[in-house]
Amino acid sequence: MKKLAVILFSCLPLVAFAAGGGHNEYVVKAPVNLQDKVGLQNGAKLFVNYCLGCHTLQYQRYSRMAEDLDMPEELVMENLNFVSDKFGDQMHNSMDQDDAKKWFGNAPPDLTMVTRYRSSDWVYSYLTNFYEDESRPFGYNNHVFPSVGMPHVMAGLEEELGEDEFKQAMGDLTNFLTYTAEPIRPQRERLGVYVLVFLGILLIPAYLLKKEYWKDVH
Repeated sequence: MKKLAVILFSCLPLVAFAAGGGHNEYVVKAPVNLQDKVGLQNGAKLFVNYCLGCHTLQYQRYSRMAEDLDMPEELVMENLNFVSDKFGDQMHNSMDQDDAKKWFGNAPPDLTMVTRYRSSDWVYSYLTNFYEDESRPFGYNNHVFPSVGMPHVMAGLEEELGEDEFKQAMGDLTNFLTYTAEPIRPQRERLGVYVLVFLGILLIPAYLLKKEYWKDVH
C-alpha cells in the first residue's frame, strides 16, 4: 500500500505538466470574463473564421451558443454556420481526419474542452506567443508549445490589429473557449452573486436571533 501511494504521488507532477500545468515563463493570466457577452460573441466569430476549418466543437451546438450569447438564429445561420443547414447541429467541420493527419502529422483536436484540459491561461498564452522560425515547416514556432505542428493561422490578423488589439482579440477567443468547456458556468456565477446577497441579508436576523436567545445565558 505504501509503495502504491509513493508511485501515485510521484506521477502527479507529470499529470500536471501534461495538462498544461508545467512551468512556463510565457504563460500569463487570461482575461476571462464570462459575463462579457460582446467579447464572447467576438470570440465565437473568431473561432468560426479562423479555427473551425480545422478544429471542431463537437460538444457545442449552434442553438445553445446562440441562446447563451444572445445571438439571433438568423445571424448565426448566416454568418457562423457554414457546414450545416440545421440550427441545432453540433459545431463540426468538413475536414477529413485522414487528410488532416497527412497534412499536419496529427489530426487537429476537438477544442470544446481545451480550457478544462489545458487551462484558460495556457490557451491564451499559446495564442499570443507565436513567433517566426524558418526552421519550422510553416515558418512559425510557439514559446508555450515548442515545435507545435499548427501554423500561425492568425498571423495576418496579428499584423492587421497590432499587438495590443490582437491580445484583446485572443482574450475574446479564449473567453469563448472557456465558455464552451462549461456553458452553465456564466449562469452559475450570476446565481452565486444572488446566493451571497441572500446569505448576507439572512445573517442579520440570524445574528439578532442569536443575541436574543443568548442574552440571559451567563
